[in-house]
Amino acid sequence: METLIQQIINGLVLGSMYSLIALGYTMVYGILNLINFAHGDVMTVGALTSLTAALLLQSMFPGVPGWFILLGALLAAIPVCVTLSLVIERVAYRPLRNAPRLAPLITAIGVSIVIQTIAMLVWGRNFLTYPQLVSNNPINVFGATVTQTKIAVISLSAIVMLGLMLLVNRTRLGRAMRATAENPRVASLMGVNPNFVIAATFAIGAALAALAGVMLATTYGVAHFYMGFLPGLKAFTAAVLGGIGNVPGAMIGGLLLGLIESLGAGYIGQFTGGMFGSNYQDVFAFIILVAVLIFRPQGLLGERVADRS
Repeated sequence: METLIQQIINGLVLGSMYSLIALGYTMVYGILNLINFAHGDVMTVGALTSLTAALLLQSMFPGVPGWFILLGALLAAIPVCVTLSLVIERVAYRPLRNAPRLAPLITAIGVSIVIQTIAMLVWGRNFLTYPQLVSNNPINVFGATVTQTKIAVISLSAIVMLGLMLLVNRTRLGRAMRATAENPRVASLMGVNPNFVIAATFAIGAALAALAGVMLATTYGVAHFYMGFLPGLKAFTAAVLGGIGNVPGAMIGGLLLGLIESLGAGYIGQFTGGMFGSNYQDVFAFIILVAVLIFRPQGLLGERVADRS
């Protein structure tokens, strides 16, 4: 039972971060029918920017508690990621809105490589140690151990995802997003500015990616220029699992994927005597992706984006 609770806690932490990244994928796809493969690299920039900001704040204010340093680092990372994402949308994606679907996809892959290269030039290719800003003293929960960092990740992710749901369903911007996703031409005739809505969608997704990057770096204590690639692919898998284009589906898909990875790695590693386990947990995500694409390509919640004339 202790092992089960521990793996569930680990899965919820991992799944919370996948959900935040997956929301950026699914929001952009819901409006533009575009898979923004550079989204994971925006998360990388957020994590590395927060690292630089945290080290700077620590040197300038040595007596400040770690929570405030981490908050300042997050507030520094969010505008950088939002600006980067808006530049990507304006320069790389907007000119290709009416192009064949393959063109934006190839462009997204190219943008991802460019961002990785720039991050490598700025921060180097080595793994960087992220400062421990939150106490990692273990807390016993029914025989399992959890840290303040993991509690903060789960709690903050839940609050942010609830806030996003309220934004999409209860605000004027959310109605504009849903109208643009349904039919941008008709939405523009009704007074909605599609360019503004699309830019706002990219900005919100980038802010969520920055938050996920800070969470990932804080939880595992490292950051590097390539750190967003694999979580980005897994978050895309989570978005497909939940139903690409469906905001609640991205949340559910991320949490499910995190739980499946954690439980699979823990129990398969235990049953095989360590031969398979945490080193093979990445395999589970892509097995799920293949299975979903074969048996239920619309995802668990079955969201389908309407064809546009």
